[in-house]
Amino acid sequence: MKRLSTYFLAYLTGLLTQQVFGQGFNGLGMGMGTLSRLSRAETRSISPENFTGEKGKGGMAREGTGMNAARELGRGWKISPSVKVKPKEMFVLGEIKGSGAIQHIWMTPTGHWRYLILRMYWDGERTPSVEVPVGDFFACGWNQYAQISSLAVCVNPGSALNSYWEMPFRTSARLTIENIGDDEVTVYYQIDYALTDVPADVGYFHAQFRRQNPLPYKADYTILDGVQGWGHYVGTYVAWGVNNSGWWGEGEIKFFIDGDGEFPTICGTGTEDYFCGSYNFENRQTKQYQEFTTPYSGLAQVIRPDGVYNSQQRFGLYRWHIMDPVRFGKDLRITLQALGWRSGGRYLPLQDDISSVAFWYQKEPHAAFPKLPDKDYLEIR
Repeated sequence: MKRLSTYFLAYLTGLLTQQVFGQGFNGLGMGMGTLSRLSRAETRSISPENFTGEKGKGGMAREGTGMNAARELGRGWKISPSVKVKPKEMFVLGEIKGSGAIQHIWMTPTGHWRYLILRMYWDGERTPSVEVPVGDFFACGWNQYAQISSLAVCVNPGSALNSYWEMPFRTSARLTIENIGDDEVTVYYQIDYALTDVPADVGYFHAQFRRQNPLPYKADYTILDGVQGWGHYVGTYVAWGVNNSGWWGEGEIKFFIDGDGEFPTICGTGTEDYFCGSYNFENRQTKQYQEFTTPYSGLAQVIRPDGVYNSQQRFGLYRWHIMDPVRFGKDLRITLQALGWRSGGRYLPLQDDISSVAFWYQKEPHAAFPKLPDKDYLEIR
């Protein structure tokens, strides 16, 4: 009972690592229930003030984006708080050697968030385990701020993007950001991590982006396909643009696990049900969609038409499987139906603009990701 209560307390106080990995490993993933336990893990942090994350090497810059503002103060006074990323440039945010895990990423980028592609590589792999536009990775896929208070992602005023997904590595980690746009952008960021041993049963973090605009008539939207190996699925973000009037979320989400054929092992009862809401996310008093943000799920963003150029309704939804990861031993495929209503009380297959990010952990190697769409296809307007 004491062990169970410790887990329960850790879950309630917002511990992500313990929800995914149990007690965590080697001092990582401390919650209120285990905060007093000491560890030999070494804490490090990468930022424009310490690009290598080395011990005792922060704040030493002589040049940087803050150099003019600190011209009367000199070295040690916020000389390099951010980086400039030129058009078509791939910038290395950080490279880490050794074993451990990234525990927190904070970022606030300028520019169009769909034009900034975040990639992550573990243990020298040649293809990324994470390849997602920056905004979508932080559950803000419409290039607009939406406040989010969840265990895995927090988005805070004015445009502070925070990830608490744990990202283990055994020999190295490499994080890059690519500016596929036509304008230079400024990126403030910090990557907080720990160096420590990683047990054999700990999986690698993956995140994959997809978009269909419009979704073909009577077609299922694919959130994830082609995953092979052993792992568990931990989260879904969807940016949903509606092209019809009326309610759009009658469709079911389906998880095809370990060789499922035509029919899945897990079949949900509706889109808003999967995202832990009900009855259209409607506030019965105001007769409006009701935004909400909670530790495990949310309708964090509702963009309402303004009667002129902002003509379509758009929604941002997240569902983190932290308490209920979907485990697979061989393969995983996930689909989502887009359904509204037509005359006669019949379902209407929708042709909407749907983007998504799938988050999961698995043993490497991972299957190749689909080619990321080009700039024009990614663009939000």
